[in-house]
Amino acid sequence: MKITRFEDLEVWQRARELTKLVYQITKVDTFNQDQRLRNQIRDSCVSVMANIAEGFSRNSDKEFRQFLFVAKGSAAEVQSHSYVSLDQHYLNQTEFAKLYEETDHISRMLSNLIQYLARSTRRDRRNDAIDAQTR
Repeated sequence: MKITRFEDLEVWQRARELTKLVYQITKVDTFNQDQRLRNQIRDSCVSVMANIAEGFSRNSDKEFRQFLFVAKGSAAEVQSHSYVSLDQHYLNQTEFAKLYEETDHISRMLSNLIQYLARSTRRDRRNDAIDAQTR
């Protein structure tokens, strides 16, 4: 499969699904008690999506990798905010586990894509990146 748009990247698609999940989970009344935390966890998952998209649109794999590192950091923020949400009883254990595991999977996909882009010697490697992100 040739990747021509950021929307073609499976890792971006997974990040979009994560964002939908976070918005769904944080719509409950308990999160309304802590709007700052709600907004932070939402912003973090949106940042994962946005940094993948922005990096893909850059002209070099080096810049793309930099944005993927930022996306990976944002994924860690989602996980950290998830712990706070669990500790404050805004999330139950099942919601926490689902959110954490999905974020962890996206983080691993980002790592694989970063490693692939760093190892490859061809000038335009993004078209072949689909294989690297699905491992």
